Amino acid sequence: MLTVDGITMRFGGITALDGVGFAVEQGTAVGLIGPNGAGKTTLFNCLTRRCTPDEGTVRYEGEDLLSVPPHAVAGYGIARTFQNLGLFQHLTVRENVMVGAHHRGRTGYLAAALRLPRVRREEARLHSLAQELLRRLDLADVADHPASDLPFGTLKRVELARALAVEPRLLLLDEPVNGLSHGEVEVFADLIRAVREDFDLTLVVVEHHMGFVMGLCDRVVCLDFGRTIADGPPEQVQRDPAVIEAYLGAAA
Repeated sequence: MLTVDGITMRFGGITALDGVGFAVEQGTAVGLIGPNGAGKTTLFNCLTRRCTPDEGTVRYEGEDLLSVPPHAVAGYGIARTFQNLGLFQHLTVRENVMVGAHHRGRTGYLAAALRLPRVRREEARLHSLAQELLRRLDLADVADHPASDLPFGTLKRVELARALAVEPRLLLLDEPVNGLSHGEVEVFADLIRAVREDFDLTLVVVEHHMGFVMGLCDRVVCLDFGRTIADGPPEQVQRDPAVIEAYLGAAA
């Protein structure tokens, strides 16, 4: 489904990604792990076209993803969440979720300004989609609450709901359980497993919580200083000496 080959990304004299490559089979969950600064979020930004790599290729379902403009990525069935919540604080929970379906809107500026019937029909359809996602993620009770004053764990679910509103086939989760308590992590892991099955999703997950990654992912890729140092089943990667050294350091 997704093939990343030789991705290199430089910021001035800093090489954030150095020839990174891996593949993601449809229907699988792949974890991206590595110490802070390993290049994980930069890689996500390349996949969603927030950044353009200096070298390498990314192919998604046979298409050259690097030739796709950023605003068109969602239309290809790719959605993401953000490490530091990317919600609109002044909008309600429902409105935030509806934003995720914006790319499917077909009415133009003039029709929207005139409030033509097709605009109202489209808004009703998106409202219905958002309502179903809010119900599915147990957010219906806070649907009309601003996204600014809710508990952090609830906001994580709001962002997941907004990503699902894209109707993705490939979902990129950037540190989805960062900041959650131990109990919340278990609940969120169960939720991700359920939506993965219900929505037939392929997942790529960046996360530092090893229990979450190892319990969710079919394969794990480890980055260190922008390079791939391990790629394989979770049990194999967590025992890899290079991975252990990257996280814990070498003996003095």
